Amino acid sequence: MADGASSDAFVEFERVQKSYDGETLVVKDLNLSMPKGEFLTMLGPSGSGKTTCLMMLAGFETATHGDIRLDGTSINNIPPHKRGIGMVFQNYALFPHMTVAENLAFPLEVRGLGKSEREEKVQRALDMVQMGAFGGRRPAQLSGGQQQRIALARALVFEPELVLMDEPLGALDKQLREHMQFEITRLAHELGITTVYVTHDQTEALTMSDRVAVFDDGRIQQLAPPDVLYERPENSFVAQFIGENNTLEGVIKEIRGETCIVQLDDGEIIDANPVNVTEPGERTKVSIRPERVEYNMDRLQEGAHTLKAEVLEFVYMGDIFRTRLRVAGNEDFVIKTRNAPDQVRLKPGQQIEIGWLPQDCRALDA
Repeated sequence: MADGASSDAFVEFERVQKSYDGETLVVKDLNLSMPKGEFLTMLGPSGSGKTTCLMMLAGFETATHGDIRLDGTSINNIPPHKRGIGMVFQNYALFPHMTVAENLAFPLEVRGLGKSEREEKVQRALDMVQMGAFGGRRPAQLSGGQQQRIALARALVFEPELVLMDEPLGALDKQLREHMQFEITRLAHELGITTVYVTHDQTEALTMSDRVAVFDDGRIQQLAPPDVLYERPENSFVAQFIGENNTLEGVIKEIRGETCIVQLDDGEIIDANPVNVTEPGERTKVSIRPERVEYNMDRLQEGAHTLKAEVLEFVYMGDIFRTRLRVAGNEDFVIKTRNAPDQVRLKPGQQIEIGWLPQDCRALDA
């Protein structure tokens, strides 16, 4: 699951717990280590513990148990303003009575930098986020996207080694949010900043991160690079939470090393990769990604499974077709196919065959 402590770790959580009432743990025995320069996203539903972890790292919350270290030094008893961490929030938290340049100069003043050095660093930070000409404006004179750039520049202006971001793009519209995702990732990597980013948006997490920690119920359910999370989820929570996913329910009939035989609830027999299932008779949820399923039979590779299906809905989405089917009793089975000249367009009520390769199919815990 989560990485334990390691010697080259820059950020470390060791057996960290957090309770607000002395009884219920909102963070349970968290072990996590990050190397310098990594962009790590904490992803999970509301109440999963991700924001609490960020706030403990920032110093706005205190761990009930365990140790949090930054570059090998325990920071449990160091106040937030002495941790040297940059912060970016969803609500920007800019001072409305100050100009943009004064907002950026504030963290430098607190650190006792002289006027000319402050001005130089402020200008450099504004240029970094392409807001060089906006130093004299007030936050109220800026759009939401511009305010977010300024909040980012203020977090970077004193050149922190660690930047924490809590849902920073939540208030922006879709197009601007996608643009800012790439901007933030580019800046973080160019400047070599270690970044901890909190979001409940899976696409954002997959797009931006070196690794993603998927939280649920106060624990990290899986910690991995985005492609591993998506292609090889370790349990049914991660499979369902990350991206779109089809599930078929059944029982494990036999396990043969890297493959297992599953009898689906409608009686069909299929092969799958066993993950988090260990013995025959166990209930399982078989997981298949929509883009791994094919209905053009001539495109299917040798060794593919085929099942009968009924088309319930066929939706044109521009670059892809999204087809909803009834498969083995599941009426929410979805296929996504590329919009190509030779791709067959289906009609509701049509009876078809669908197929996929056994290695694209995972038998997960029920």
